[in-house]
Amino acid sequence: MSSPSQASLLLQKQLKDLCKNPVDGFSAGLVDENNLFEWSVTVIGPPDTLYEGGFFNAIMSFPQNYPNSPPQVRFTSDMWHPNVYTDGRVCISILHPPGDDPNGYELASERWSPVHTVESIVLSIISMLSSPNDESPANVEAAKEWREDKDLFRKKISRCVRKSQEML
Repeated sequence: MSSPSQASLLLQKQLKDLCKNPVDGFSAGLVDENNLFEWSVTVIGPPDTLYEGGFFNAIMSFPQNYPNSPPQVRFTSDMWHPNVYTDGRVCISILHPPGDDPNGYELASERWSPVHTVESIVLSIISMLSSPNDESPANVEAAKEWREDKDLFRKKISRCVRKSQEML
């Protein structure tokens, strides 16, 4: 089990790497410079998706035993998506604890692994925005609209995108 100091060192390194080599599609920094375990992330809506042009803010909270356990990611911007709970929490496989899925939906290889980094997590979130998984949704209503009423789904996302631009 890694000690908090190992987690701190790893998070410090990942932050430094992201500052040196920024990745298209998002920016990240600390919520409070005295706490390496809470990051503020802005995800830019991917081109050619319904989220294009949006600037969606999220908080990434890391456990003391990172990277053995995954962080939690929660959008603080309004987000309408089948894989985002109504309270903003992101539900994607790589953020689920390592090992076998008790519900049998995911392979162990799809779940959290200590090789993941902030970059790989946020890139997975960007990918999630591009192609929602409505098989095991976190937001059932959004998944239902995604499948059955694309126009209403589009309208709600347009509202989220506009609202995110006004927050700049």
